[in-house]
Amino acid sequence: MSQPPDQQPPQGGFGAPQGPPPGSPLPPQTPPSPQTPPAPQTPPPAQPGYGYPQAPGQAPGAPGHGYPQQPGPYNQQPGPYNQQPGPYGQQPGPYGQQPGPYNQPTQPGTYNQSAQPGPYGQPAQPGPGYPQQQFPGAPVPGGQGGGGASKRKPALIAGAAAAALLLIGGGVYVATSGDGDDKKPVAEKSDDGKPSASPSVDQGDGSGDGRVVDEDLNAGRKPGEAKVLWLLKNDVDLPRNGSTVYGPWVVGDTVVKGMYRGISGYSVTDGKPKWKVDLPADLCAAPAQTTTDGKMVIGVKNGTTSKADCSDLQMIDLKTGKAGWKKSIKKNGIWDLMSDISLAISGDTVTVGRTGNSNAYRVSDGTELFGKQPGNCQPFAFAGGPKLIAASNCRTGDVDNPQHRIQEIDPVSGKPRWTYQPKRGWEVDRVFSVSPLVVSLKKDKEWSILALRENGTFRTGLTSDKGDKFAPDCGSAFAIFGKSLDGCTGVAADANTFYMATAPDSGLGRTNKVVAFDLNTGKTKWKAAAPAESVIKPLRMEGGDVLLYVEAGYSKGGGIATLAPTGGTPKMLLSHPASTARIESSFYNSKVVYADGRCFVASGRVSASNDKEELETKTMMAFGN
Repeated sequence: MSQPPDQQPPQGGFGAPQGPPPGSPLPPQTPPSPQTPPAPQTPPPAQPGYGYPQAPGQAPGAPGHGYPQQPGPYNQQPGPYNQQPGPYGQQPGPYGQQPGPYNQPTQPGTYNQSAQPGPYGQPAQPGPGYPQQQFPGAPVPGGQGGGGASKRKPALIAGAAAAALLLIGGGVYVATSGDGDDKKPVAEKSDDGKPSASPSVDQGDGSGDGRVVDEDLNAGRKPGEAKVLWLLKNDVDLPRNGSTVYGPWVVGDTVVKGMYRGISGYSVTDGKPKWKVDLPADLCAAPAQTTTDGKMVIGVKNGTTSKADCSDLQMIDLKTGKAGWKKSIKKNGIWDLMSDISLAISGDTVTVGRTGNSNAYRVSDGTELFGKQPGNCQPFAFAGGPKLIAASNCRTGDVDNPQHRIQEIDPVSGKPRWTYQPKRGWEVDRVFSVSPLVVSLKKDKEWSILALRENGTFRTGLTSDKGDKFAPDCGSAFAIFGKSLDGCTGVAADANTFYMATAPDSGLGRTNKVVAFDLNTGKTKWKAAAPAESVIKPLRMEGGDVLLYVEAGYSKGGGIATLAPTGGTPKMLLSHPASTARIESSFYNSKVVYADGRCFVASGRVSASNDKEELETKTMMAFGN
């Protein structure tokens, strides 16, 4: 935890701040090291994962070790932005970068003893030789538990070993990249990009969109346990490295997921395919949420070669499976589109965040609403939902000491409604909640969480108790520098309280708890323990309670529970069968959605060592009463 200015660390662990500002940031989390998930046929270890730390070790300065002697992120200076005049730096390239994309080395292995500065003031990016011993207790991406593992192919392992890592709130982002030609944004008919709505072609040749498993999955179900409604196996011939899974999203009676070169809709009741939209190239980006009427805009690569960019947008009506407008993002300068895009939806607006330039379009018809903003600060990522929150980077001429700012912006005009500026050096990491606004900041290996009021003024900084360790699940999508602000699980918030799961204990029978923080004081209100030998993670608020996913173990089914805003014992809504726990726990980096009394658990990535294993990979299952 970062120490507020002019204060001494409290004795005996974390406590209330001793003076203004009324809060201080959370302690730094131990960054993760890349690891390869085990094969699905190997019994998973007893400890569940979801990207939580897998080892009990804790580095100095990690959570539970008191305040590091660094100033906190809260800017106490009044007035607007206090930026330094002038361009991003005197060196060629954007934001003071040296020639070459984002200062990345051209040869692998050059990061063995040091790290190079990242883009636009990002912290140093560790390289393929980054010593893993520097990260004791590092989380395993998609570890066992609700996020079981699958065997990755050799090319994926090699690619991960040669990639730069972005350490973002406990997640590991593996870098891939490409470049492409300039394109102007021209609205086209959907058939120009060849997406089409079509029924399933389940012929086992890789052209279908999922096969429902016919075996009786409820044969071993015990009284009081929920039913397995259906289970899907992969039926898509994937590239050698496998494919990230996007979603699932539930829209009415349809559950939707995207993977590789298609978006597919299934019946929530029996898992039967309802529609499929084929894409001309790889799906490369998707927002965390849809519009209220079930529409979504996804990112598609503009070609099928290794040099293709994630620069085409495709609107799809997820209720009907019909593809709408298509648009190509205009490349604004030679440095644009060197990062993956991130998408967020608020109202009828979809934002396209990327390093250096961002755009926004009307979801219903594709009209461009706003683009590059005036001034020396440019948004690079957004969080959507009931409000549109932007994270911006301001040129300072010093990439090692960046200046970020947080804004609520009008989703139609792009004009800021208010601006909050953290202290220099602190970067906007994630938005855990847009209403109330709870933001994660990072500075090198330090981590902070602050809350802002509805008008953007500082509300409080959260302080944790000594020994508490946290690791919100913000996914493990493969990206180069592109940052999605929203979409994290393991966190939830109501008007006055922020809820966050602790990292599981080590050893057999791993368990954890949910910690509730007072958003007005930043102090811990209460802690609620998970059921015995279980790990819980908040998903969202549900009817005034905290909605939880109880992770599955190797022989213990998962489930959905609620936790009262006053704490106490979680109340189970759905108890998944123990007889299918091995399947439920085998999903790699699993994603969980609960809607209308049904729980959908989907794998976050599908990959296998050969084609036969690939077609036997289970991709999504549903539970209900």
